[in-house]
Amino acid sequence: MELAHSLLLNEDALAQITEAKRPVFIFEWLRFLDKVLVAVDVKEKQKKLVEQLTGLISSAPGPPTRKLLAKNLATLYSIGDTFTVFQTLDKCNDIIKSKDDTPAYLPTKLAAVACVGAFYEKMGRMLGSSFPDTINNLLKALKNAESQGRGEILLSLQKVLGGLGGAAASCHRDIYKNARSLLTDRSMAVRCAAAKCLLELQNEAVFMWTTELENVATLCFKALEGSNYGVRVAVSKLLGSVMATALMPKQAAVMRQNVKRATLEEVLELMATGFLRGGSGFLKSGGEMLKGGASVSREVRVGVTQAYVVFVTTLGGQWLERNFAVFLSHVLELASHPRATQTHVEAVYSRRCVSFVLRASLGGLLGEKAQIAAGREICQAIAKQMRAVVNDSSGESKVGSADVSASQHVMVCALQELGSLVQSLSATASPLIQEPSIGLLETVTSVLLHPSMAARLAAAWCLRCVAVALPYQLTPLLERCAERINSLKSSPEAVSGYSFAMAALLGGVHQCPLGIPHSKGKMVVSIAEDLLRTAAQNSRLSLQRTQAGWLLLGALMTLGPSLVRYHLPKMLLLWRNVFPRSQKELEAEKARGDSFTWQVTLEGRAGALCAMRSFVAHCPELLTEDVIRRLMTPIECAMTMMSVPSMIKVHGAHLKASAAMVRLRLYDILALLPPKTYEGSFNALLRELVAEFTLTDNSANTTTSLLRSLCHYDDSVLMGSWLQETDHKSIEDQVKGASGSGALEHDPSSIYLRYMPLPGMTLLRLQMLDHFAECIKQAKGVRQQAVQLNIFTAVLSALKGLAENKSSLGPEEVRKSALALVMGALDNPNPILRCAAGEALGRMAQVVGEATFIARMAQHSFDKLKSARDVVSRTGHSLALGCLHRYVGGIGSGQHLKTSVSILLALAQDGTSHEVQTWALHSLALIVDSSGPMYRGYVEPTLSLVLTLLLTVPPSHTEVHQCLGRCLGALITTVGPELQGNSATISTIRSSCLVGCAIMQDHSDSLVQAAAISCLQQLHMFAPRHVNLSSLVPCLCEHLCSSHLLLRRAAVACLRQLAQREAAEVCEYATMFLLHLGSHSDLNITETGLEGVLFGMLDRETDRKLCSDIHDTLGHMLSSLAVEKLSHWLKLCKDVLAATTGRRHLKCSDEEDSEKKDEMDDDSMFTALGDDDKSKPSVAPRWATRVFAADCLCRIIMLCENADKTHFDLASARSAKVKNPKGDLLVLHLSDLIRMAFMAATDHSHQLRMAGLQALEDIIKKFASVPEPEFPGHVILEQYQANVGAALRPAFSPDTPSDITAKACQVCSTWIGSGVVSDLSDLRRVHNLLVSSLDKVQAGKSSSSQLYSESATTMEKLAVLKAWAEVRGASLLLPTSGFVSVLLYHIDLGPATCSRLWLAALRDYALLTLPAEFASQLPPDGGAFYTPETIDSARLHYRSSWAPILHAVTLWLSHTGFGMNDGTEEPPRNTRSPSPAPSPAPSPAPIAAKDPEELAKDRLHLLFGVSIEFLCFPRPEEPIEHVMSCLQALCTLLDSPSARTHIGEDQLLGVELLNVLHRLLLTRDPPALQLQVAAVVQETIRAAQDHLQHLRASTEQDCEAGEKDTPPALGEGGDTGELLPGKSLVFAAMELLVFILVRHLPQLNARVADSPSHPAHKPQRLPDDSARLVAATVAVLAELPSLCSPAGSMTILPTILFLITGVLRETAMKTPDNTVPLPASAALQGIKTIIMSPLSRVEKTHKQWTGLVRSSLASVLEYSQPDESRPNMDEVSMLTAVTLFLLSASAEVVGVTSLQKGCMDLFRNALNSGDPWVQARCYQLLLSVFQHSSRALSTPYIHALAPPVVEKLKAVERNRPTSAAELQAVKEGVKVLENLVAMGLEQNRVQLLALLVPTLVSYLLDENAFASAPPASKGLHEFALQDLMRIGPLYPAAFKTVIGAAPELKSRLETAIRANQASSKAKALARPTQPTVQATPTIKLKTSFF
Repeated sequence: MELAHSLLLNEDALAQITEAKRPVFIFEWLRFLDKVLVAVDVKEKQKKLVEQLTGLISSAPGPPTRKLLAKNLATLYSIGDTFTVFQTLDKCNDIIKSKDDTPAYLPTKLAAVACVGAFYEKMGRMLGSSFPDTINNLLKALKNAESQGRGEILLSLQKVLGGLGGAAASCHRDIYKNARSLLTDRSMAVRCAAAKCLLELQNEAVFMWTTELENVATLCFKALEGSNYGVRVAVSKLLGSVMATALMPKQAAVMRQNVKRATLEEVLELMATGFLRGGSGFLKSGGEMLKGGASVSREVRVGVTQAYVVFVTTLGGQWLERNFAVFLSHVLELASHPRATQTHVEAVYSRRCVSFVLRASLGGLLGEKAQIAAGREICQAIAKQMRAVVNDSSGESKVGSADVSASQHVMVCALQELGSLVQSLSATASPLIQEPSIGLLETVTSVLLHPSMAARLAAAWCLRCVAVALPYQLTPLLERCAERINSLKSSPEAVSGYSFAMAALLGGVHQCPLGIPHSKGKMVVSIAEDLLRTAAQNSRLSLQRTQAGWLLLGALMTLGPSLVRYHLPKMLLLWRNVFPRSQKELEAEKARGDSFTWQVTLEGRAGALCAMRSFVAHCPELLTEDVIRRLMTPIECAMTMMSVPSMIKVHGAHLKASAAMVRLRLYDILALLPPKTYEGSFNALLRELVAEFTLTDNSANTTTSLLRSLCHYDDSVLMGSWLQETDHKSIEDQVKGASGSGALEHDPSSIYLRYMPLPGMTLLRLQMLDHFAECIKQAKGVRQQAVQLNIFTAVLSALKGLAENKSSLGPEEVRKSALALVMGALDNPNPILRCAAGEALGRMAQVVGEATFIARMAQHSFDKLKSARDVVSRTGHSLALGCLHRYVGGIGSGQHLKTSVSILLALAQDGTSHEVQTWALHSLALIVDSSGPMYRGYVEPTLSLVLTLLLTVPPSHTEVHQCLGRCLGALITTVGPELQGNSATISTIRSSCLVGCAIMQDHSDSLVQAAAISCLQQLHMFAPRHVNLSSLVPCLCEHLCSSHLLLRRAAVACLRQLAQREAAEVCEYATMFLLHLGSHSDLNITETGLEGVLFGMLDRETDRKLCSDIHDTLGHMLSSLAVEKLSHWLKLCKDVLAATTGRRHLKCSDEEDSEKKDEMDDDSMFTALGDDDKSKPSVAPRWATRVFAADCLCRIIMLCENADKTHFDLASARSAKVKNPKGDLLVLHLSDLIRMAFMAATDHSHQLRMAGLQALEDIIKKFASVPEPEFPGHVILEQYQANVGAALRPAFSPDTPSDITAKACQVCSTWIGSGVVSDLSDLRRVHNLLVSSLDKVQAGKSSSSQLYSESATTMEKLAVLKAWAEVRGASLLLPTSGFVSVLLYHIDLGPATCSRLWLAALRDYALLTLPAEFASQLPPDGGAFYTPETIDSARLHYRSSWAPILHAVTLWLSHTGFGMNDGTEEPPRNTRSPSPAPSPAPSPAPIAAKDPEELAKDRLHLLFGVSIEFLCFPRPEEPIEHVMSCLQALCTLLDSPSARTHIGEDQLLGVELLNVLHRLLLTRDPPALQLQVAAVVQETIRAAQDHLQHLRASTEQDCEAGEKDTPPALGEGGDTGELLPGKSLVFAAMELLVFILVRHLPQLNARVADSPSHPAHKPQRLPDDSARLVAATVAVLAELPSLCSPAGSMTILPTILFLITGVLRETAMKTPDNTVPLPASAALQGIKTIIMSPLSRVEKTHKQWTGLVRSSLASVLEYSQPDESRPNMDEVSMLTAVTLFLLSASAEVVGVTSLQKGCMDLFRNALNSGDPWVQARCYQLLLSVFQHSSRALSTPYIHALAPPVVEKLKAVERNRPTSAAELQAVKEGVKVLENLVAMGLEQNRVQLLALLVPTLVSYLLDENAFASAPPASKGLHEFALQDLMRIGPLYPAAFKTVIGAAPELKSRLETAIRANQASSKAKALARPTQPTVQATPTIKLKTSFF
């Protein structure tokens, strides 16, 4: 293939390859040429190229090749020289004229035709006057061409016309005449081509839309007769465009000729003729008109319907706005016209068409404001109709019935459109409902009294739409209907209409998350009961009352189990009473009654069964064994009375419908129940079903419409049911003509159902199959088809059931007859039946699952296919092969693979029948799909066949091309990831796939293009490098505005995949393409690129899948691009949210001017003449799109947060912007963010308000702490506080739905808690909103006006409480000013109010979290904030808000000393509290005195209970904030004295708490959480210590009072020292603490340290969080011994000391600033705590104790040895630890020689350390040892270490300090010496001073040296001088002695003093005298250990 990539055709290479591959080679060369021609200079090679290309014309090229060939030739001439163009043109014309009509010459002719078209399209008028000859030549050829030729010539003519424009006017009439006749050609492809040609013609040919207008219309109607979908689309486009042009002619054409415009009435009248009379025209004889004639063919009606839509779309949205009233009345008249409603089914279809027109025009073209105006018009139309009906029926003359039937259809259409309109507007429809002048609700409710049932149902449906769109209307509407039913009980219409409305409203409840109050359910039940009870009282009403009662009960079931549970017993009773109780009663019943009572009875039973079906479907949780048993009684009875033919014979045929309804309802419910429950009745049931399917009692040929849905979705191409996936789905169905037309009135119950169940049959036996076969033989003609369809539906669904339940088919004979039945149908002429038979065969093979059976079936089909020659059996059996493979899979059918593939490949080449090709290719695709890798060996031959067919099959056979697409896709999947490879075979396969895709992309049919896109998408998945995005992306962009849903779906799905990997490239290519298109497209391109187009699509598309793909695509683009192109995306979101229309280009200021401009706008919309300022006016973004934009905003904020913190720092953002002006940072757009959130939060639409509040909350959270660089101490959000307040205020208005108020409370608490606003008056604004909402909460449960369900109220109240709780929690964290202000609020509110409500909420939560088995203990009337009925939904709301409330309550309680003083205010006001209220006034009785104690205890139990219950098992989805809140609450709780005594007294509670916390640590890791846990543990241990001290104090008192007995050993471990796991608090604490330590310092674990798999590692410095955690843990560990008795502490001390010294070893590391790491300092503190503890004074354990302390000291000494594995060990910490041992323990313990030697060595090493800091600390620590009170301890050290100290200091003279640190070390050393002097006895003083003074004097410098000395040296001099001057007066005698002994000392000292005095005089003015240095050492540990 690579050889084909050259500018000239590589003829040598072409000659070398096989004949079969040549077309592919040529096509590939043309493809390459097409890409490069525009970019290269072709001057030299043009001649040769023209020769090669013209040579190809006569080489019989296939359709795709000729298209490309023509395109290349035209391009070549348009960029190169045009000398030879006329020769080429003549050559083509000669070929066209040639008389050779053989099929072999045809491709050459067609290629010539294509070239002519391409020349004119590309060069147009440059070809001068040659066009008349060319056109005549083409027209002549048209006369005797066959269908392929006719189509091609028409398409060429279309191009010629397009290229020449108005210049070809002279030929217009000729072309028109020729194309006109071909519009009704027998070939559908030709009809399409003719329509396209005429569409091009009408741009210039004025006569088409003036004089010939009527003829064009009639012609179009004729063309629609017997048309297929493609023709309908093309013709309707022609008809709609011509009509639109007639109404608003194009400017250019009008200027040339003075034309008379058609009026709107004329145009609509013409279109109506087609809709009502079809193509028959107006010339029929009068007689036939009077007879009414046959009704219009459905194809025509559907085509005209589409034309209406084209017509309106072409004229545009603004035209529709202005003329909506006229248009509406016209369209509604269509629905009521007698010719459109001749039979009921026709009427239903006509209504569908009208609804389609309205939905497409109103829903798509109008913006939200215009839609509201349109809604008003529709209301008026309904009111007008209703007035007419009411006047008629009151009039005397009884003409009413015809009018009523006509008006009902108008009503249905208008109401359905109104409903859809309101539903799509959602909450933005509120103006429509609220404005009294429109009176929408009054109008719609008035229709509930319409005489026709269809109209009443439509009105009910419309009300349901209103309620779903505006949930606050739901409850009032229900109440209104209930009230009217009660007051109008005597009117049959009212009973029926209002019950429909109530049922519809109840069915809508599940779409309203806020629900309805529970009492409304009770109300419905009572109304329904009443209706059923009074049905028998009045015969005029009994039918309606019965129906209404059951309908309401059925609807009630949709509310779900929580509500139905209460009414179930009543329902079961009602059901039992409807049916006779026993066989006897049944017989007796048959004997009596007249036809009317029977009708009522049957209706009642159908209704009861329907209610049961609804119950089973919507309340599966309530279906216990017992309930099913009780349901079966009436059901069995219904089964026995099913066959009532005798009764129908007696009472007349009008009961047939009612009896059929009973049967249908029965099947419905049986399909939902498990078959086990009605095994006994199978025989009777089967008899009935067989009779139904075989139409025994039914004279009409009823067929089921389910068969299509049961066949496999992928087979749709064979049955044509892909139509269901088009935009025209709702109207195209009727052309197929299934008898079920889906109108509401056929089954009123569907008004409340959520889904329709499929009937499934699970058993079939031999006689049934034989009976089926028998029935098929007997029936004739059409009836036979109907019977067969029904039977196959049964058989198929049975087989499907068997396959899904993995059961078997039964004995051999059943198999035989089933097989015979299926095999017979494989040769049936009806394609749907053949499909079903193939499917059934596959399913049978799956169910039987035996290799021999499968082989037999396959063999049968093989034989058939080899012998058969007719199309039907070839197609049927080829599908059978495919289905066998599909259901048995590759492995099961592997041995037949070779034969199957070879047969199907042969069939696929059968060019004589395209149907055979289609079915064979389809089956081949199935086989490729199911065989998977086993197919790899057949890939090459299959692929080459696919390519050959793509290059040769005419494009008009779209089904073949679609199946080729399926095959190609399946092949790509089979090869899969191998496609990335580079071997020769793989690259051939890959390039073949790419060529195949390219051919399909160029095909005219949109389904084939869609297949091409999905193939490319798969290729991109497996081999992304080889798919060329630069050509694929533009192609996808073009398809985005295609009129075909499937194509748009495919394009978006592909974009979604591309955007996942390469969003940036996709956007770039798309933007280039869109700019290049510029004005030549109807994609409304602004500067927003692809993203903008996708956002625009969201407004137009209604298809769920498509919209979700668009959301995903935009999401992927956002994730990868939003951070780089921040302002672009923010602008995009802002434009969508601001709902600006897309008409930014119109620059006219004056109104009228813009009106004119708009008219022009509409005219030029479809001709690409308009320049940029006339871009199509687009609709303002709809609410759903705006919600999506608000979500995008939140995502952008999140993405920026993950990308770079600079986005949230104004100062650094500004400096970054200066460095890189192109860079974009989020914080610079803050005002835009706030503005967008504000716009969204204050919108009409509820969903948008929620999204806006969410965005606002995100913004506050992320930006709350960003400082404002210009005003230090302030944050940037402060300037937006007015906006925040304004955005929140509307959410607290009384009519706001609960969920929005709840969200707003959340935002309020975030805002107050963020600490942005510190000023009281500013905070007031938001705070007052929260205060107002608190009043709601206090109003209690029984507030009168309730719109939503109780759980919505629960949600709102809890949200308010949660918000207050969060504010309370935040007030601790705020800086003082904010904290004070928040506390002020609390005081003026009375925190007691809040806290009472909080406690009540917590108590509810505690009750709701009880396990199910305690359900009986729940209070029967609910809690403070929930009702028992809504308990399930309430749980969720409590779950989301209890944690902050818990924290707030603990804060409040510990603040007020546990509410000891407010026992009076315990129960919340007017909310029933579940706990008994304590006495209201503190009476002097002794009980009251005890009350607060009890109360505090209760509260404690509640709080501890809730916390421990939650921490035991926090659900993984619980947010970490809840866990934190809970832990903080525990901390706060344990801060308060009463809680401490409580947990101290109840040791098991403490143990449980610690165990739970341990478990929590195992499952959650965030460091903050672990720290919080450590804090709780610490508090728990402290509580236990307090308790123990209290006990010890009291026992000591007892001992002093009583005899001097030894007190029992208090503390854990008693006298034995045994700690019991599970009972011992210390043990529990140890477990948890050891876990934390080992987790963060695994080296502590001895096993890890010793195991060979863990090599010794260098200790790493712990991260800050871990360091804090380890420090906290060690602190707690050290406290544990104090909880134990002496014996107990001996049990745990070894472990504790081991751990603490281990922590010291691991964490004592040098830090750059010489601070001691937190864990190390905690360890030191711990050592001190333990050694100082009173245990050392207990005799019993003294020996053990001494051993422990000694071994610990030995360990520390061992760890202190320098060790290469720990190079940066902190010697200072180790020295400190040793010093601690020396100072704290007694001399006898640590005075052992070996230890003493170790310690002295350690000090010695430190003295000689090279680090001055270590020396300084060593001196300090030595000093503390020297000064120890016990001389026994200090003396050895003084003797050993004083001499080296003196030596060190002496050496300083030679080696003066150079840095401050060294100086400091010297100072510390001198201090040690001074202290030794002071400690010495008087008689030794002189000797000691003789050591000190000379050393100090030696530090002095002489005057000359002083001036030049470095600062440290000077410092030393000054220090020595000061010291000497201080020592002299202290020991005057000794000093004199020493100085006198050495004269040189004296002289040095004197000179120094003199110099000092001189300099100090000079400086005296500058500074006061310096305080003595000695006051404090300058280096101190952060924590003092001494």
